Amino acid sequence: MLSVPTLWTVFVINFLALGLIWAYVTHSYPAFGAARFWTGSAFAAAAGAAIAMLRVVLTDSLLPLIVAGTLLILAACLAEMGVRCFYGRPVTWRGTALLSGLTFAGLGVFVFAYDSMPARVVIYTAAQITPMALTVKLLLAPANGRVTPGARLATIVATMIIGIYALRLVGVLVEPADFSFVHFNAGQSLVILLLVFLSMALNFGFLLMAMDRLRSEVADLALLDDLTGVGNRRHLVQRLTEECARSDRSGDPFALLVIDLDGFKGINDTHGHAAGDACLQHFTLMAQTRLRAGDMLARTGGDEFCIVLPSSTLREGAMIARRVLEVVRADAEQCTGGDIPIAVSIGVAQWSREIGLHPDRLIAAADHALYDAKKGGKNGYSTYEPGAPPLAPDMTDLPESALRRSA
Repeated sequence: MLSVPTLWTVFVINFLALGLIWAYVTHSYPAFGAARFWTGSAFAAAAGAAIAMLRVVLTDSLLPLIVAGTLLILAACLAEMGVRCFYGRPVTWRGTALLSGLTFAGLGVFVFAYDSMPARVVIYTAAQITPMALTVKLLLAPANGRVTPGARLATIVATMIIGIYALRLVGVLVEPADFSFVHFNAGQSLVILLLVFLSMALNFGFLLMAMDRLRSEVADLALLDDLTGVGNRRHLVQRLTEECARSDRSGDPFALLVIDLDGFKGINDTHGHAAGDACLQHFTLMAQTRLRAGDMLARTGGDEFCIVLPSSTLREGAMIARRVLEVVRADAEQCTGGDIPIAVSIGVAQWSREIGLHPDRLIAAADHALYDAKKGGKNGYSTYEPGAPPLAPDMTDLPESALRRSA
């Protein structure tokens, strides 16, 4: 049978290693707040195990075990706080401080005032199970979306830990002499080793959750324009592909606006690229104020933008185009001094059966409408009529009769 110091040493080394891993994650990704709680949880557990060793090595007092037990409860609470932070839930220290304080007081009472090992185990078990149960509840909450592989692993492990503590509690109540904080037997050694293994597995679950979250954030960044924060061309094509497939199945229309800032090259040449970037950011903010929930604004490059309007007809697309023009024109009228007025031209097109599953055809139709708006004097919009002849795959021979400009 493994000795008690050996078991606690394994416990300390395990949690120190986990703490160093989480500390590295915290340092590398400072915005990932959950890692700070999981770092604290690992180091608190390592400190608790180290203090528990003092009971065997230096003193016969049970005080180190009381402090160690309290730190292990703190570690479980910090792990639950990390999960709460991970899912964006409010995190407070009140519950953690209350549970840790009650554990310390309860263990102290049944050591110094009334020596009762079963009572101590009941208090410690209840205190350990509480944050574990809250962790499982958070991991399985429907509001958090789909259960990721990491969350699933953490849920299974946390449930197993709860089961072990529950079985240990039953064992204490049935045969108190076989389960003690002070004298370890084969059963206790097995329980401790199993808990060490499960603690590592629980943290691996948290690591998988962190990796999945960070991978998703990187994927999101790959779909965003660095300057304006709206979708980029890749995101636009992805969204248009989805909308084309949806419309092809249902027959419901959707519309696309292609927008170009008039005279943008002149702004860059006269005022500099920093001023041009500021104009792009300002237009993004203005356009977003005129969009509906579900509409998507994307910057496709340079001074070109697109707006995807789900479940919208050509007429509704024209209405959004007018709203965008109105806010841009109103802003230009208020420019004074060194302010740079912005003007835009907009092309509007609606998905049709001829377009089918080819978003490039819809983009080309809106581009032709944009070209017509430019020819008509700029600072306006034009629509591509859905009654035009079938679209060629390369969209290079659209007839002029298919285009109509509106002021």
